Amino acid sequence: MDYRLQRRLAAEILGVGESRIWISPDPEHAEDIEQAVTKKDVLMLIKRGIIKVKPKKGNSHSRWLERHRQRVKGRRRGHGKRKGKASARLDPKEVWMARIRKIRRYLKYLRDHGMIDRRTYRRLYRLAKGGTYKSLADLRRHLVEEGLLKKEGGQ
Repeated sequence: MDYRLQRRLAAEILGVGESRIWISPDPEHAEDIEQAVTKKDVLMLIKRGIIKVKPKKGNSHSRWLERHRQRVKGRRRGHGKRKGKASARLDPKEVWMARIRKIRRYLKYLRDHGMIDRRTYRRLYRLAKGGTYKSLADLRRHLVEEGLLKKEGGQ
């Protein structure tokens, strides 16, 4: 039983792909289906329920949701899941901006609270701009080692 013609005609009438056409496998309808060679004939079979449209298939969202919830917790993000360089995952410019802003904020705090003088502030500011300090902790370590803080408390 080759119903390729009937399948194609039904797909055209119903406006779906041929793979979504269901034709009744019942042997009682086999002769009716074989004799349907025009669109009008196929339309009659559709009305009788011998030819139907299969429902659309969709992708389940639940597995993605579960994985997403795990990633929010920090799971499934290890070395084995990573592709590309670290700079592909985190923009180096954004990282730099976050670091320099934190350092500059801290330097202003020290200056405004009289823990360093204006000249020291300016020098440290320029050093920070030059990338001398890898982090705020690095800056604090430098301040303590060089004895630049006038009074303890800004740490």
